[in-house]
Amino acid sequence: MLYDVIIVGGSYAGLSAGLQLARARRQVLVIDAGQRRNRFAATSHGFLGQDGQAPEAIASQGRGQLMAYPTVTWVQDRVIQASGESQGFAIGTECNGTFHAKRLILATGVVDELPAIEGLESRWGKHVFHCPYCHGYELDEGHIGVLATSALAMHHALMLPDWGTTTLFTNGVFIPDAEQQAHLDRRGVSVECGAVRRICGERADLELDDGRLFSLDGIFTMSRTRISPLAAQLGCELADGPTGPYLHTNDMRQTSQPGVFACGDASLAAGSVALAVAEGVRAGVGAHFSLING
Repeated sequence: MLYDVIIVGGSYAGLSAGLQLARARRQVLVIDAGQRRNRFAATSHGFLGQDGQAPEAIASQGRGQLMAYPTVTWVQDRVIQASGESQGFAIGTECNGTFHAKRLILATGVVDELPAIEGLESRWGKHVFHCPYCHGYELDEGHIGVLATSALAMHHALMLPDWGTTTLFTNGVFIPDAEQQAHLDRRGVSVECGAVRRICGERADLELDDGRLFSLDGIFTMSRTRISPLAAQLGCELADGPTGPYLHTNDMRQTSQPGVFACGDASLAAGSVALAVAEGVRAGVGAHFSLING
């Protein structure tokens, strides 16, 4: 079968893109490996109408609504190969063979590569976060740490005083210059320059190499992000973001390769459920317009 559109990734962006195409009565195949980026978080915030809901519940509701449309097919599998062909694109999966479509939407998300600090990975999405808008309010104006992975930690450090008492742990990564320090002082941010040994305790206590222990309600840090190898297989142009490369797209979310669209965290230098859903709309509509215009 030749589908109108194959969507790689069935999380928030992919579901949103699929809904636009399903409502246009297009034949859509969604291929999803079941690895949502926010699967470690208990609740999701900042998405109007779904604030405070479990991420899995939002995704499950979205999938149920999408699959109510008869032109949509869902395959649970991992895509391992993508290439162009005369009629469009061939998408190879790990377990279910190869599928074909006229257009392709990459909603693959990103993989977070976390700082190699003892205790951090097990607390990711629970007490260690990347997005203040998603998780800052729930810290109830408590004690917040910013763990530097680069000089970009200044961004977090200057934002987070709106959510609580903030300490920047430079971890030997960088030392604020005089201008940066003055800005931190104006925002009331404390600075600790020692190396971080581990994160421990019931929440997110942070221990430095000199043995000092800081009791924190939450920690914010920037991961490095890695995109799917499918982008390279298809020859899509990338842009440099603050945490890693992402897919470059135009206003209709088409990549540099005609017929290939992208949405969600894979095509944004930021990440949230609300943004992913919005970008999915644009990619779905963009793919539909592309089909109409040949």
